[in-house]
Amino acid sequence: MNSESALPRFVDLELKADGWIKKYVLHYELPDGTAYCYDSASRKGPEAYRAELEANGRGETPRADAVCVVPRTRDDKLVLIKEFRYPLNSWCIAFPAGLIDPGEEPAASIDRELREETGYALRRDVPEPLELLPQVGFSSAGFTDETIQVAFAQVEKVADATPEESELIVPFEVSISDIPRFLAENTTPISTRAQLILDGFARHRA
Repeated sequence: MNSESALPRFVDLELKADGWIKKYVLHYELPDGTAYCYDSASRKGPEAYRAELEANGRGETPRADAVCVVPRTRDDKLVLIKEFRYPLNSWCIAFPAGLIDPGEEPAASIDRELREETGYALRRDVPEPLELLPQVGFSSAGFTDETIQVAFAQVEKVADATPEESELIVPFEVSISDIPRFLAENTTPISTRAQLILDGFARHRA
């Protein structure tokens, strides 16, 4: 029987492949004393990753590595993107997202990514255009340590999108009332995060 009081003990990590995304082997000791190894990936260097794992083990609140924003226009449309994702060799539907730069607050990242990927920006005519979820989430906990801060934003179009040269991104809008049809008819690969958020909007209207 599993118990929260009997957990594996983190021992050490090994960097197996360096690069923008790094591959690690994590070494644990199971509650019965057995050694156990687990493959994982992270953008962090060994010391930063080790410190994060130890902090997680102490129950400390994780810090967001990236942001994902759910932009909503004044006429009740959601702004999504269709982005070519190299690991998929395919387009993928998602919400605007991106990494938080060192020392940057999530709100600044959200505004920057919105402008770059969609040409939209936070509305200035509402007092609180941004609502962050109270807890960061993990994007794929069985594979990587990446954490995401999701936010809901009131936005308006201010310019054309200006993605980086290697980013192939096409922004588009979906009316909230049309989300059920969009989900039923879409055949383009879609991120799980976008799929669940869109489904939440659809169920809320049902």
